[in-house]
Amino acid sequence: MSVEQITDEALALPSEARALLADRLVESLDPAEDGYIHRLWVAEAHRRLDEVRSGRVQTIHGEEGLAQVRQALAR
Repeated sequence: MSVEQITDEALALPSEARALLADRLVESLDPAEDGYIHRLWVAEAHRRLDEVRSGRVQTIHGEEGLAQVRQALAR
């Protein structure tokens, strides 16, 4: 199967199965890449924090955010 075919099949799975598959794929990555991935996440976290501190992004309460995600997924 091609990557595109595998992707199409994976996206057709229920959300719980997709999450499990994503976890397994991440776990299968080369441990040497962990440091690189960690640095990318740290840079992303700093970027987001800077956006909040500068006022470019407004935060919302966690429960409100989860409600918005649930509503989007229900569509």
